[in-house]
Amino acid sequence: MNSLYFHRARFTLPSTFLEFLQQRFVGACRSRLTLLWFVLVLALPIFAQQDWIRTGTGLGVEKVRIAVPDFKAASTVPQSPDLLKTFNDTLFSDLDNAGIFDVVSKSFYPLQTPGQPTEVNSSAWSSAPVNAAMLAFGNLGVNGNSVTVQGWLFDMKNVSQPQVLGKQYQDTASSDAVRLIAHKFADEIIYRLGGGVQGIAETKISFVSTRSGRKEVWGMDYDGNNQHQITHLGTTSLSPKISPDGSRIAFSALSKTGWDIKMYSTDLNRLVTFPHYAGTNLSPAWSPDGLKLAFSSSRSGDPDIYVVDASGTGEAKRLTMTPGPDVSPVWNPKTGAQIAFVSGRTGLPQIYSMEADGTNVQRLTDQGYAVSPAWSPNGQFLAFAWIRAYGPGEPGSSDIYLMDVVSKQWVQLTHDGGRNDFPSWSPDSRHIVFQSNRSGGLQLWTMLADGSKQTQLTNTGTNTQPNWSWK
Repeated sequence: MNSLYFHRARFTLPSTFLEFLQQRFVGACRSRLTLLWFVLVLALPIFAQQDWIRTGTGLGVEKVRIAVPDFKAASTVPQSPDLLKTFNDTLFSDLDNAGIFDVVSKSFYPLQTPGQPTEVNSSAWSSAPVNAAMLAFGNLGVNGNSVTVQGWLFDMKNVSQPQVLGKQYQDTASSDAVRLIAHKFADEIIYRLGGGVQGIAETKISFVSTRSGRKEVWGMDYDGNNQHQITHLGTTSLSPKISPDGSRIAFSALSKTGWDIKMYSTDLNRLVTFPHYAGTNLSPAWSPDGLKLAFSSSRSGDPDIYVVDASGTGEAKRLTMTPGPDVSPVWNPKTGAQIAFVSGRTGLPQIYSMEADGTNVQRLTDQGYAVSPAWSPNGQFLAFAWIRAYGPGEPGSSDIYLMDVVSKQWVQLTHDGGRNDFPSWSPDSRHIVFQSNRSGGLQLWTMLADGSKQTQLTNTGTNTQPNWSWK
């Protein structure tokens, strides 16, 4: 069983920690000044925690103030306006969601926007009210079935040599093509201004959806666009995990013989052979080199963690032996030398880590009900779902937390927003996708890794268990 083994109770929503303390102590605070002092003292550790999270995820640097005026039309054919709007909306959204920019509101832009370098009025963009440090601009033209986009990035503080980037793209004149071009140009900008970290605009997210009538594996772009069904098995599929090279998706599916690990080839668009193991086999996880697969299997009784060659050859090696369920393995993607997992060996599920050979087991969470670990690509953090106050009469809710693996410091990312679970990291370590029922049914949401900018991605059907691609 995977962490679903532990997901059986429904939980009431608590007040926030700050609200609880205010209710407890407002009666004792005899003046507004006393209450204000108390709240500020409490807030200081929270802000301090948020600072080290932001630093570790690359979100703690000063944001670059960038202006992104709409690209100009370089042709007057009928499809140009629609394609131009798709491109402009996508580029602006990509840069706004990156987490490293202060994107200037278009309401502050000059009336005259550039489509070519010769049309740039530096003083209009670098002075108030725009005060842009960087300017991304360009044009889009359609000729027959072809679209051409020219884009530039200018440094507004460097008057003599402002050009940082100049790109030209050509593709078929379609909405999907111009969206892809916008993603590519956004990623170029993010790479140059974001410390050499690759952007995520071209990444994918796999997930489980019921919108076809059964739980099947679906996929979408990182921003929620292009949602499409991947598997058509007519059964229940769970826990899709994209391989590091993006060529395969490992997942669990209910077959005539029980729960099996299945393998889907995204190159061939079909299932490929993978061994059947006795017992219940769930929650596959890829090693960062793509050569091994960890999973949970009850073949020996209690669910335990096993590792096998991703090709399916050779014997599966058992890593955990302690009585009690061990499920939901996840590799350290930075080193490949450690595996985090969920264990009920002491009662309620808790997060543990061990070496990739099963040695040096350490407990990471200290209380409550902790499941669904996800290791950040930089190897520094674990994201997981945690009900810190769990038990009869406890006002606990399932929220997403972040823990520094070395220091075991943690910070809460979601607050009073329903039941939040199954976090998964973007490859730049700056974003997290997760499931939540805050809007009613279970849907997928994204947020920056410091908990800010929480945005809903799906709306149709029930959508759960997201997994972000490695690149």
